[in-house]
Amino acid sequence: MLQRPVAGAVLGIVLCGLVCGPAQAQADYPTRNVTVVVPYPAGGAADLLCRYGGEKASAALGQQFVIENRPGGAGGRIGIEQVMRAPPDGYTLLCGTQLNYSITHLVFTKSAFDPRTLEPISVLATYPLIILLRQNFPGNSLKDFIDYAKANPGKVNYGHQGRGNTGELLGELMMLKGGFKMTQVPYRGSAPAINDLLAGTIDMVPDYLLANKGNIDAGKLKFVAVASAQRLKDYPNVPTVSETLPGVTSTTWMAISAPPGTPAAITRKISDAIGKGFKEQDMQTRILKLEATPLGSTPDQMRAMIKQSLDTWEPVVKAANISID
Repeated sequence: MLQRPVAGAVLGIVLCGLVCGPAQAQADYPTRNVTVVVPYPAGGAADLLCRYGGEKASAALGQQFVIENRPGGAGGRIGIEQVMRAPPDGYTLLCGTQLNYSITHLVFTKSAFDPRTLEPISVLATYPLIILLRQNFPGNSLKDFIDYAKANPGKVNYGHQGRGNTGELLGELMMLKGGFKMTQVPYRGSAPAINDLLAGTIDMVPDYLLANKGNIDAGKLKFVAVASAQRLKDYPNVPTVSETLPGVTSTTWMAISAPPGTPAAITRKISDAIGKGFKEQDMQTRILKLEATPLGSTPDQMRAMIKQSLDTWEPVVKAANISID
């Protein structure tokens, strides 16, 4: 039989192994490559922002943060579910959009997962939606568009990237606030919607500036409003949506998160690395070229932004009865 001092020492070693082991693992993190799942195809501003976040985390933490594009399933469901099922050890992360984190549980009513349980790490950057009209629309402002819609019931339509996406939500919010009606035309992504807008078969599309700048500057589309809080520096003559419809804004963002239960020591470590990297002048310049505003938030800031998004869009989802099976 062990004497009491010896038994106490053995027990102390066992308890230290249980407590100190995970703590040491968190302190040493990362010791191998980290996978960052992006539930959308490669290319475009959203994917690039995820890659920039991975780049800065890799540089600061000494291990590669490898981007894995996993598109598929409505709302990026396949990639999101992959991360939610992953071990909470910080080696599998998600880089998704604002709506992935805030309203998925409202829109996908039959979904078996709720991304609100993901652990926030960092909002990378924000970027506003813009309102585009077909080139030959009989009006040159958002007010003209709304007045035309009111004077011609049932004759105005708008395209968007797909059900439950930012374009549909902004269109519904504009109708709620402006007291007018449009017929929505859902597409599978922005590109086909913009193609039909260029062809003049639809009237309006809420989209993003980067992909449309060439057509705007060439006069092929009418850029009539931006849904940010302030006018854009590069387009100072284009008013905000809220100048016509007070209180209506729509600025989206890309953010990184970890599986539910990931220790705060790990999420803070990644967040600090990204936040520091996104303050560097070269990264600020690269993000601004994407027509986005660099952020690199803390986990608490991201948590507050998720709540703000939910508070903004939940009433719209319910009023418009937006749901996807």
